[in-house]
Amino acid sequence: MADKTHKQDDGAARKARLAGQLRANLARRKAQARARRAGGADERPDGLDATCAENGEKTARDDGQ
Repeated sequence: MADKTHKQDDGAARKARLAGQLRANLARRKAQARARRAGGADERPDGLDATCAENGEKTARDDGQ
């Protein structure tokens, strides 16, 4: 029984992680499209730092890398 609960928790965590990555990707693509229309450079940082910050996770920039 404990295995089913554990798998359900893993599934929920995976869904939340994927949803966050999808939001970050969509925001990045929207920013790129706006930059192309305006002719300016894309000022959005690369990677998942925005998503990690929302979830309270450490990022590579927080570690000084």
